[in-house]
Amino acid sequence: MFSHSDKRALAPLAKGRILSKKKKNVVLVVDDDAAMLRSVARLLRQFGYDSLLFSSAEAFADHRDFDEAVCVLLDINLGNVSGIELRRSLNAAGNSIPVIYMTGNDGASVREAADQSGCLAYLTKPFSAKSLIEPLERAAP
Repeated sequence: MFSHSDKRALAPLAKGRILSKKKKNVVLVVDDDAAMLRSVARLLRQFGYDSLLFSSAEAFADHRDFDEAVCVLLDINLGNVSGIELRRSLNAAGNSIPVIYMTGNDGASVREAADQSGCLAYLTKPFSAKSLIEPLERAAP
């Protein structure tokens, strides 16, 4: 999913991130694809981030601890629930945590809805390590 050249290009970024150890370093990852969850968790770990993995919108809906979270990496297509709907429910609950969307089904209407929901970034699968890490660095306090 992520190439070795991606890792080499971001190596200085990763080393700086590990050395700085900011308080907020948890990325909440919501995707119904187990292989994608494992890949993203491995990538995040390489760049000094911890992750909490959720295999469904329902599992994530019960999560209430956002204190150490940098952002939510949220799949748009979660079966019977849209990641965009999940983002709207976070907003309705008063939670303004940054969101990075990811999708394997890119389209103009989906991208527009994601942008209107206020996302930090919109990634199409497969995506590069750099395209994920750069918005995370912007979101990190």
